[in-house]
Amino acid sequence: MTATSASTKKAFVSSIPLWFRTDQPRQTGVDYWKGPHSKIISATPGLEEYRQIHMAEHNPGLWPATPGVQTAIPADRRIDGVAEVTFASLLSPLLGRKQTKLAYQDEINVFRRTFLYAGPPYSARWYDVAGPGEQVGARAMVYLRRRDGVRTGPFREHLDELASTLAGTGQLRELRTQVFLPWNEKLWDTPDVAHDNPADQQFHASLILGFADASARTAFFESPEVARLSDVLAPHASAVHAYEVTDALTYVKDGKELPHYQR
Repeated sequence: MTATSASTKKAFVSSIPLWFRTDQPRQTGVDYWKGPHSKIISATPGLEEYRQIHMAEHNPGLWPATPGVQTAIPADRRIDGVAEVTFASLLSPLLGRKQTKLAYQDEINVFRRTFLYAGPPYSARWYDVAGPGEQVGARAMVYLRRRDGVRTGPFREHLDELASTLAGTGQLRELRTQVFLPWNEKLWDTPDVAHDNPADQQFHASLILGFADASARTAFFESPEVARLSDVLAPHASAVHAYEVTDALTYVKDGKELPHYQR
């Protein structure tokens, strides 16, 4: 694998990992998130994009086993989905406060635990890796935990190098990266749902990888090239959790609320 100079877009993104309530069928939670809850978020002023990333129910972990790195996803912390919110400007979080309050109050209807992973404004990277007319048929979402003793600056530099190398494989049709600000539970103290995120369970960055289809996704994670990349990543990351994504649903695109979600 070689690095590439693929063009990138800098985006102002917050991502919210979510866990469905367990006192009702999982599909009930999926349907409510896709329906009533999505309408509240979509109506928020100041959004550039709003996507729901739905994880497969059974997600042991796609990342290849790597010595010294946790790649098996613990069942008790397995994420059900992620709300990916992209703001149009620095003022957007202020413009949407009223609607966001409604979303906070609605969380209890569908979720039992939520977090907020936020990055500095315009620090997320969206890489232009798809060729003309190429569509994404399958995705994976990867969470990375920084190894103790590794500082944020070098960690970000290595993530940028990793993303550049991944963009150069020619195998991806989507590549988005995000490095998170230090965890602060006070930034996301929504009512009646859990926000427990112990230091040894926190993540520090994420990748969203898009592929032509599920077979291409499987081939990617089973390739010797990814195994070699993982060995290089090991000194920087103590955990790499790669989730199979079943759906990535877009409700707001280019600043406009869509009449129906798009895959």
